[in-house]
Amino acid sequence: MAAARLLLRLAGRLESVSFTQSVCSLLGARQEPGPWYTHCSLERGQMVLSSTSFPGASERLPIQRPPFCPFGALDQQPEISRTEPLTNRGVELGVAVILQSSDQTVLLTRRACTLRVSPNLWVPPGGHMEPDEEILECGLRELWEECGLQLPQNQFSSVLLGFWESAYPPRLSWGFPKYHHLILYVLVISRESQEQLQARIRVNPNEVNAFMWLGPDVAGAVAATEDGTKAPGLLSQDLPLSVCATELKDDGGTQPLVLPVSTLMRVTPVTAEEDKERVSTGTKFALKLWLQHLGR
Repeated sequence: MAAARLLLRLAGRLESVSFTQSVCSLLGARQEPGPWYTHCSLERGQMVLSSTSFPGASERLPIQRPPFCPFGALDQQPEISRTEPLTNRGVELGVAVILQSSDQTVLLTRRACTLRVSPNLWVPPGGHMEPDEEILECGLRELWEECGLQLPQNQFSSVLLGFWESAYPPRLSWGFPKYHHLILYVLVISRESQEQLQARIRVNPNEVNAFMWLGPDVAGAVAATEDGTKAPGLLSQDLPLSVCATELKDDGGTQPLVLPVSTLMRVTPVTAEEDKERVSTGTKFALKLWLQHLGR
């Protein structure tokens, strides 16, 4: 899919972002943990961001990156980027849907183990925005393509939650980044229950191999590990030791999966060799924004 172009309004001028530049840094982020806030608008398939308000800006949203963001590190070590092959690519724009059921649970999917980028990560449905595509249109298309879910008209509402600057590999210690995305998380609030939505899910095995629903309590514990700087402590006694998920079988059917909550609380390891099934750091940030929206 072609990616929508990302532009920043800097000193009153529209400028594109090169692959090795950190979007957060260009918007004024320094070494503090964030999040920061950006004014934004979607104009003819182009996302325009600015640290200050501008004519046509329709939203002011939080934007965040992990403390180990490779592009933030490259700001401090520009000599590293000069040793890598030059690329004319910019930063790609993606949309991810936090789908909330009427009983206040949200849907996460596990990326197929055969994917080149972020295999076995738990994330919400999402993907690249196509040229001239609207934000919600993109999110609903990805929900359909990955999970087979179409939401009835007038049976849901939506809210923009915030942006996450994403890299893969996620740390310079894993190697020089090959992908650079700015992900916009959209909360889609369905009037249907988890049971009603679950009954219609038909995941695409090329992209997804499992899915689950998280409630606020477990989501809050998972989101608390969002900074990725240290391993989480012991689980709260109020939390379950595991959650129920649904996993694809080799024959195309599904089977129940009991997933330890400790798996969901893993943080991004220092090296790729240590990487295991976990919730992505950006997803933890999105869960935190969701809980703030709930007032939890």
